[in-house]
Amino acid sequence: MSQFFQIHPQNPQKRLVQRAVDMLRDGAVIVYPTDSSYALGCMINNKQAMERIITIRQVDSSHHLTLVCRDLSEIAVYAKVDNQGYRFIRSLTPGPFTFLLKATREVPKRVQHTKRKTIGIRVPDNAIAMELLETLGEPMLSSTLILPGETMPMVDAEEIRDSLQHQVDLVIDGGHCGFEPTTVLDMIEGEVQIKRQGMGVVDI
Repeated sequence: MSQFFQIHPQNPQKRLVQRAVDMLRDGAVIVYPTDSSYALGCMINNKQAMERIITIRQVDSSHHLTLVCRDLSEIAVYAKVDNQGYRFIRSLTPGPFTFLLKATREVPKRVQHTKRKTIGIRVPDNAIAMELLETLGEPMLSSTLILPGETMPMVDAEEIRDSLQHQVDLVIDGGHCGFEPTTVLDMIEGEVQIKRQGMGVVDI
């Protein structure tokens, strides 16, 4: 049975955020709000938790998992990006965008796209997500909460708890946070391509 925390969307209670981070460090899979929709999250180095997220989403090896970061300094640690690409990413962050980039050696191989050796990177514009990341002190491995057979993310925290109470360890209710996934921008070969149009709007 998953736990359920109601956290204020503008002024997150640090006590509850710390409990959520402690659970992450103990191997939990959590549901948390972002600026585009609710998402699944776990520690980057926890293989079992990662596999639980893949099972919930029922995605295959062609699906990019995402590292949700606090700021652009973390992006440089986990992804290869040139100066022009960095400026482009900076112009859109924080915000509802996921950038597909070549992974550095800091990214565990099991987290990378199996064939392309790439990773999704994102900096969300959401107070709860940012407080989680600041307290955690490192990126979270994450995936938009879209259940198998659906095209849009789940939006109601209580419905999420009812649906996933035996599959996740914690659901964070941060109120309404959007109902669209991020816009996914493929920057792997340098030129920017829209791989999935979501909430974020960009002119390329």
